Amino acid sequence: MRVVSGIQPTGNLHLGNYLGAVKQWVAMQDEVQAAGGETMYFIADLHGLTQWIAPATLNANTIEMTATLVAAGIDPERSILFNQTRVPAHSELAWLLNNVARVGWLNRMTQFKDKAGKNREGASVGLYDYPVLMAADVLLYNATHVPVGEDQKQHLELARDIAAKFNMDYERELFTLPEPLVSKEAPRIMSLRDASAKMSKSNPSEMSLIKLIDSDETIADKLRKAKTDPEPLPDTWEALEGRAEARNLVTIFAALADRTPVDVVAEFAGKGFGQFKPALADLAVARLGPIRDEMQRLLADRAAINAILARGAEKARALAAPTLRAAQETMGLVA
Repeated sequence: MRVVSGIQPTGNLHLGNYLGAVKQWVAMQDEVQAAGGETMYFIADLHGLTQWIAPATLNANTIEMTATLVAAGIDPERSILFNQTRVPAHSELAWLLNNVARVGWLNRMTQFKDKAGKNREGASVGLYDYPVLMAADVLLYNATHVPVGEDQKQHLELARDIAAKFNMDYERELFTLPEPLVSKEAPRIMSLRDASAKMSKSNPSEMSLIKLIDSDETIADKLRKAKTDPEPLPDTWEALEGRAEARNLVTIFAALADRTPVDVVAEFAGKGFGQFKPALADLAVARLGPIRDEMQRLLADRAAINAILARGAEKARALAAPTLRAAQETMGLVA
């Protein structure tokens, strides 16, 4: 079993990023390896180019994302951790697979329609074509499983279609058709000021989100001032229907504590937010504080972070080379 997954580099990571993606990766690393499998995680910096980003920002985001992953528990000695750019085979295989993928398949990709919006003619070719690069990302390593959320299921199906067509067209079972790895659903973390909107760094209010670099005092202050309602917590999760802010804080508590929202509501039933918020603040500080401290330590030595990526890329290149060579031979590019 080989699990491959990538994440786009983004800066100013917040609680929603951590609970929705990073924490899930750490759990996956432990679960997959306990079952005898291997995990490969990459920073998708090539995907980060599909929409304009300043070069210095992209580089800084790649470093920060790597530091976050390591600080949160991704172990470079147990998992292969690298960024795409250091493994040119990703781009090379993507070009080969472009000649297998069909335009009609890409036209059906809903993420392009969502990201391009009304300005499709002005979108980059990379944004249109990036699902093929995503396919190369996993087929290059003959991944057996790929973790997917609802918004990525279509892309995994495309990767499987490309692999199947290649194998059939060239009459060679070269590529493994990856299976979806369905883990427990990641929590959807909403703004602390308006629970109808996702927690996002684009929100102009600093009080709407908890950044992973926030101090213990800032974390506690933001949670104390988070928007709620005057009613106490009920004794069932279902009874929180229609109380978006309350549900959001319970969801955050449950995700940080590795418990279910049902369990959290049962514990705090009948208690007001004057009691719940301090408990949540203490929990958040206990969970996020060590990650922040380790991030800061790592970011103080960027050469060390680059060394982690370089070592991971060396291992990834060794795994990728035979697959790329076999694809080139199969297509008649090399003898």
